[in-house]
Amino acid sequence: MLFLISSNFFRKEMFMKKYMKKSEIWTFGIGLFGVALMTGWMPDYTATFFADFAFKGKGFDPDTMANAISAVFLVAGIVGAVCELVIGYLVDNTRTKFGKVKPWFGFGVIPLALVAMLVFIAPNTNSQTAAIIWMFVIYSLYTAFSCAVESPSNCFGSLCSPNPEERSSAISIASFLRSVGQSGGMVVLMVVAAIMKAVMGKQQYQNAEGRGLDLLISTAVCALGLILFVMIFFTNNKENVPYTNEKVNLKDAIKVVFTYKNLLMVSLTKLCGFGRGVYGTVSLYIAVYLLGSKDLKLALLLPMGIGTAVGTLLVNLVLKKFSTKQTFILFCIYGASSMGILFLVSRGIGFNDGLIIPFLILNFFCGLQHGNTNVTPNIMIADCVDEIEYKTGKRQDGLAYAGYGLFSKVASAFTKGLGPWLLYTWSGYMVSTDANVAYAQQSDATLNKMLAIYTIIPAIFVILQGVPILFYDMVGEKKEMIVKALAERREAAKANEANAETAVEG
Repeated sequence: MLFLISSNFFRKEMFMKKYMKKSEIWTFGIGLFGVALMTGWMPDYTATFFADFAFKGKGFDPDTMANAISAVFLVAGIVGAVCELVIGYLVDNTRTKFGKVKPWFGFGVIPLALVAMLVFIAPNTNSQTAAIIWMFVIYSLYTAFSCAVESPSNCFGSLCSPNPEERSSAISIASFLRSVGQSGGMVVLMVVAAIMKAVMGKQQYQNAEGRGLDLLISTAVCALGLILFVMIFFTNNKENVPYTNEKVNLKDAIKVVFTYKNLLMVSLTKLCGFGRGVYGTVSLYIAVYLLGSKDLKLALLLPMGIGTAVGTLLVNLVLKKFSTKQTFILFCIYGASSMGILFLVSRGIGFNDGLIIPFLILNFFCGLQHGNTNVTPNIMIADCVDEIEYKTGKRQDGLAYAGYGLFSKVASAFTKGLGPWLLYTWSGYMVSTDANVAYAQQSDATLNKMLAIYTIIPAIFVILQGVPILFYDMVGEKKEMIVKALAERREAAKANEANAETAVEG
């Protein structure tokens, strides 16, 4: 009875105590917004720049360039996976007056901004080999620098507060702003294009667009935003969870990523659900063939992006009633159901102008599920960091998030392999052979398969990503017990330090 009273008293004290200023919660999100503003749109538009603009008029073999560009992103995926582990290892061995995460987050943005700019400045060369080498080098560098900023920025969620409820709220709000930032880059591109047209005139704008100048200017705007918003975070936020002083070795790094069950289950959600992202491969063709215009691609993606942002806030409300495990599974069921409904409605209406409004509305509701994958795993990983510290005495935030990032990079590589195969092989897509016709007419069977790639196939993987979470158990009484034990350890450590200082002074 006394234990129960003590436990309830601790829970009330621990979960009510606030460690963050209100401004810190928002500036954490502003920092993530800045990072996403730069990184959220780069992969897709980099591929477009390499393929269509960087070496236009050089007479390079198109098949060789197409294969090289695919290889560039494959190699970059491998580089990113390795960098996740390396950066995580280095973060957990960083000890500065700013903390162990903030230096990476804050000081890494200027190199990232500069490298991002260089991606859209192609060398003037007539050598196809030199052009291909440049693409490999510059995009691998960009991937490495983006990992050095993105991975630590995600880690900050586990260090912002030892109070699990305050931490969850901060991560939810920050994830919402990050989701807005991911769509923000596309908005910057639209605004830059509109200003360039107004200033230069339609013809001169088309000439500039043909050289990719709009992409370079948009990157410069996003780079400035990255630096500004991250500096706002850097000057206002502090790490409120003390790091342990033990150094982490390579063996520890591998053990953290692959042997702790709960962390591994969270990471496996990315691998089991890798196919949920194949809808992006076919989105342009959905706009062209099902909605009637390629110009509707942005209109197609924005409702989903808005739905994702709203979903991050909705997740925070659901987490007040349910555990992270229950929330993740509920949103998986919802996500698969919403995409199934989108498929049935689209088939029912048929591929004509009448489909546009229902499709875009339902796209918003499909986007809500992405709020779950943006928020809940980050909260779970922060809880797993607590569990690992409880078991080992070492707080390894960097490696925990790096493990999740590693699985994310592998999953992304699988997605980039599966998506094109589904579109260009399985669906029976016909490429236009007429120089004056951009897109060839497709059969009804192909159109239905495209719709399935956008809805049913991702829905299957949304369900699969929830399977590992069935084995996740860092919830309920176990979570409360670990939080309590860690708080007691930290108080004891503070008392020992105070006693040691008193003894020295005496």
